[in-house]
This record gives sequence, structure tokens and C-alpha cells, in this order.
Amino acid sequence: MTSQHTAPRATSAPAVVVLDVNETLSDMAPLASRFEELGASPLLAATWFAAVLRDGFALAAAGGSAPFAQVGAEVLRTLLADENLDRGLDDAVDHVMSGFVELEVHPDVPDGLRALAAGGLRVVTLSNGSASVARQLLTRAGVAQHLELMLSVEDAGVWKPAPGAYEYAARRCGVDVADLMLVAVHPWDVDGAARAGLRTAWVNRTGSRYPAHFGRPDVEVASLAQLGGRLGSRPRGPA
Repeated sequence: MTSQHTAPRATSAPAVVVLDVNETLSDMAPLASRFEELGASPLLAATWFAAVLRDGFALAAAGGSAPFAQVGAEVLRTLLADENLDRGLDDAVDHVMSGFVELEVHPDVPDGLRALAAGGLRVVTLSNGSASVARQLLTRAGVAQHLELMLSVEDAGVWKPAPGAYEYAARRCGVDVADLMLVAVHPWDVDGAARAGLRTAWVNRTGSRYPAHFGRPDVEVASLAQLGGRLGSRPRGPA
């Protein structure tokens, strides 16, 4: 059963912090230069990512699923087909997709992960992309050791924000969904997690307005580094 999230709840430390990956941890701004290097508009980077999410959500709504890399490449083929590119379409698609797997984390992420670990919190990732991309991203940043698990919706069989994606994370962590806190920059992810019964935290690096049609997050922070301070430490059980 899912639940409608209408009001913020307590901000005590959850059993497990579940981090979104794309844009929440990874800085996707450099992708714009990949499009520009092809001879296409750098603005297509945002259009591309939005279209990938759209198609992933559409598959989830219809009961289907496909890997992020497959959806991403197919959307690129459509977007780039009419562009005046400096290379063939296959090479152009490879150029953008290879840039995606070479992204770095936002500057606040390493300190944020260290703060969560210092508080004794269990931390995992749950991405609409592949677990291997998340692992490479966090290994390059030197913080992979702070993650207990790196989870992907590819193993859940459905993309976030479908409830099954969050329920899969709960099963893998061995806890109830109510013991998870989803952390993301995307309001759609925050809302979806809340409807599935999770607590939520919205990372608002840009000072954006939160959409009124989504349920409010339990916690709002300007950076991942602030989150550990807001949650504190996980109480230890008796020795």
C-alpha cells in the first residue's frame, strides 16, 4: 500500500539514507559541452535528459522497463538525427554517452557522504541509471567506501518514481520502507518516495521553488553536506 505525503515528518536519523545519483550526486553540466563538440546546441543536453526521464516514466506507467543506457541512446538518435553534426550518428551517440559515464560529483558530495558516515548512518544509492555508473562516479570521487550498497532500478524492474523501485531498495536493505529516507534534487523523486511510504529530503542547490503539486519533503537542505547536520547520528543499540 502506498501513502500520500502531505506534511513534513520528524527529522530524526532514518535507518538508511537512500541517495539518488543522476544530478543529485553527479554534476551533469559538462554534458552540454559534449553536444556542442558535435556541432549541436548545448541546450540539447537538458532536453535529452528530460526526454530520457519521460520515456523511462512512460515505460514504468505502462508496466515496462528498459535500461537507462538503452533509453538514453535511443533518445539521442532521435534528437540528433536532424542536427548538422561533425560526425556520424553512431559516433555522436557514443560521444555523448561516454561523457555521461565520465561525470564528477558536485563539490558538496564528498563532505556530505563523510558526514553521513560519521553519524553512523547506513547509506546506499538508488539510481534510474546503472549501478556500475554510480560505482565509477563515487570511486573517482574517493568516497565509494561510505556506501553500503549501490542499487539500480534495473534490478527492481521498474524506474523511480514507481513504488516498486523504492520497495526494492527496502528489501535489499532489510528494512521497512518507512525506515528509509530518499534524498534527491528532483521533486518528482521526493514525491514518489513519499507516496511509497519513505521519508524524504530535497537537496535544493539552486534555491528553486518546490512545485506545489508535489508533497513537501520532510527535510530541505541547500547541499548534501548540510544533511548530516540536520539528521544527526543514528542511535546505537545496546552493546
